[in-house]
Amino acid sequence: MQLVIAEKPSVAQSIASVLGARTKHEGYQEGNGYVVSWCFGHLAGLADAEAYDQKYAKWKKEDLPILPELFEFQLNDDKKSQFEILKTLMHRNDITAVVNACDAGREGELIFRTAYYLAECQKPMMRLWISSMEDTAIREGFQQLKAGADYDGLYQSALCRAEADWLVGINATRLFSLMYGTKLNIGRVISPTLALVVQREAEISAFVPEPFYTVKLHIGFDAETEKEKNKTIAEAVAASCEGKNARVKSVERKEKQENSPALYDLTTLQRDANRILGYTAKQTLDYLQQLYEKKLCTYPRTDSRYLPDDMAMGVLKLAEVSADLCQIEVPEHVDIQRVCNSKKVTDHHAIVPTQSATREAFERLPLGERGILKLIAQGLLKSTAKPYRYAETVATIECAGHLFKAKGRMVLDLGWKAFDSSNKEKHQQLPELEEGQLLNPSKAVVKEGKTLPPKHYTEDTLLSSMETAGAKEMPEDAERKGLGTPATRAGILEKLITTGFAERKKSQKHTYLMPTTLGNSLITVLPEQLQSPQLTAEWEHCLSRIQKQDLDPREFMTGISGLVADLVENYQPVDGAEVLFPKQEYTGNRGVNRPAIGKCPRCGHPVAANSKGFFCENKECRFALWRDNRFFAGKQKTLSEEVARDLLEDGRSLLRGCYSPKTGFYYDATVVMEDDGTHTRFRMDFGRN
Repeated sequence: MQLVIAEKPSVAQSIASVLGARTKHEGYQEGNGYVVSWCFGHLAGLADAEAYDQKYAKWKKEDLPILPELFEFQLNDDKKSQFEILKTLMHRNDITAVVNACDAGREGELIFRTAYYLAECQKPMMRLWISSMEDTAIREGFQQLKAGADYDGLYQSALCRAEADWLVGINATRLFSLMYGTKLNIGRVISPTLALVVQREAEISAFVPEPFYTVKLHIGFDAETEKEKNKTIAEAVAASCEGKNARVKSVERKEKQENSPALYDLTTLQRDANRILGYTAKQTLDYLQQLYEKKLCTYPRTDSRYLPDDMAMGVLKLAEVSADLCQIEVPEHVDIQRVCNSKKVTDHHAIVPTQSATREAFERLPLGERGILKLIAQGLLKSTAKPYRYAETVATIECAGHLFKAKGRMVLDLGWKAFDSSNKEKHQQLPELEEGQLLNPSKAVVKEGKTLPPKHYTEDTLLSSMETAGAKEMPEDAERKGLGTPATRAGILEKLITTGFAERKKSQKHTYLMPTTLGNSLITVLPEQLQSPQLTAEWEHCLSRIQKQDLDPREFMTGISGLVADLVENYQPVDGAEVLFPKQEYTGNRGVNRPAIGKCPRCGHPVAANSKGFFCENKECRFALWRDNRFFAGKQKTLSEEVARDLLEDGRSLLRGCYSPKTGFYYDATVVMEDDGTHTRFRMDFGRN
């Protein structure tokens, strides 16, 4: 018998169905020579600091740095029973090999190996590596199982990532929290990401708009002068041209083309889904995971935008599937070579629909998943389509001795833009013009404009900045650049919200990510080393080398330990920090002073914020507002500090952008808090928007 271990029950059931393991038991299925079980994600995580010494239960600066000689793992309380099932199965006498069928990536490898080693299993280890949950992909994967040892480098890179994040997170969080009297979560990816947001807002605040003026000439079409800072000069130009004939000084016409974009990887899909559909990065990843488990799209956590060459024969069929999902005719032109390039495929290929993604299956999906699947289908149609071709004409017009430029564009072939639902381009078309041609008497108008500041970050633009952050400082051959990986960036954005460092603010059609007062204060005191994207970019480069077994994991971890020790020994608090992190009159029993955001409705003591929520500082009182409260989570919202302040002061707060799972749309309403002294409840009021 072979024991197959998947990451989730739903994946295990799909695999069991294909393998014929249909007899159900508690925690696994069996049959046809296979036992199929699952992990429920991470069954265990790195142990807390107090597991190494009970003195670490209290936060003291003199105990830092905490540098375990050997890291320990701790089972999650709610998953112990499933681990015991796995352990028993691994030690069954009839089990001859264990197959790792967890997600084919770094975290999937860590999830399986942690359970395998904690169970002290010695059975031979095999690896299932697939990019689709379709039945044919699963069968082919089991026909081509790899030796588990082939992925030792991947496991070592995953383990180093986890241990290095633990070292920096535990030590830096305690160090800065103790120094500034406020719980400050520090991380090698979350901190530089926050720094990007804070820096952008600083640039916007410091921006001083400058007026400029142009003269627009109306002669059957529009022509415009260069920008002029002096309004008087612009008005004089307009006055001199009023009612005068204009002459075509030159005409230049060029045919241009824009090639189709590459297929979607996770980050580009998250960006488009945010820009076009308004989904957060996490929502997109969640919808993708559901589609993957329903066998309707390929593996989501990929950084590749191409398909391997051996998939070329199936691209035409995928185009037919995509056209059906979009309810259009199958394109006559499908450029297969444009999307197939094995040299540009990493662990997984680009995200595409599977052949199981029929229109019937599409119609049964919830609205969110439907939107993402249609976007993926459009992505494949765009990538395999002809280039977008157009003719651009630039004319120089002379009037009263002044020069004006007119630009026009005529579409020759929409090409891939015919499949782009977000394409709203509008261009002026110029009439046929010849050099020396006289044009009708003109009307000249002065137009005033102002230089614009940088735009607030949306998740789309922040993901783009995360992807390229620190790239210039990295070696050209570095595979991993930027902040985090496609698989982790959505979680980082959510953590910015839940730790209280940033919040989402909706303005008209866009939702922006803005730093909170706490987030601004943290970046003010954080040393450059911890807020620079170069640190995490270097880590990812090293982890990639560890995966290839080009770098000794011990060398990497020694460097991380040295970084942490140096930080603890040499960092000095910033002068005047009491303004950034004001201490409260009441000190909580958690070892640090925390900022109060309001008064408790039950006992009147201060309510203070931490990473998990807002809690009464009176240890006898149990009043709490959790950031991940189910009421808010059901509306795809996190209880922000701004909303918590309103609730404590007024009992109500306007909540924008709430999600309705029934309709799939978003709405604004007032959330009302009602506390009876024992329980806190929330309801929506639609009468006071």
